[in-house]
Amino acid sequence: MWFEIIPGAAIITVALSVPIYAMYGLQKLTMGNAYRRNMDERFSRVMYQRDFRLTNNPYIMNGLNAIPDEVKK
Repeated sequence: MWFEIIPGAAIITVALSVPIYAMYGLQKLTMGNAYRRNMDERFSRVMYQRDFRLTNNPYIMNGLNAIPDEVKK
């Protein structure tokens, strides 16, 4: 009958969703933050490097206050 497909569909659904939820834990374990930044475009990579250079944490929102003032001589 039609209900015989339910166990197979449930197994496939669980098997395909495990890597998605496992990445949350792996990112938290390895990087200390559970979220990734998108690195598809060059501008995003440059902003990641800038944020890392300014605050040593690319996941903190940075504005003009994160850039140190220059000392006038």
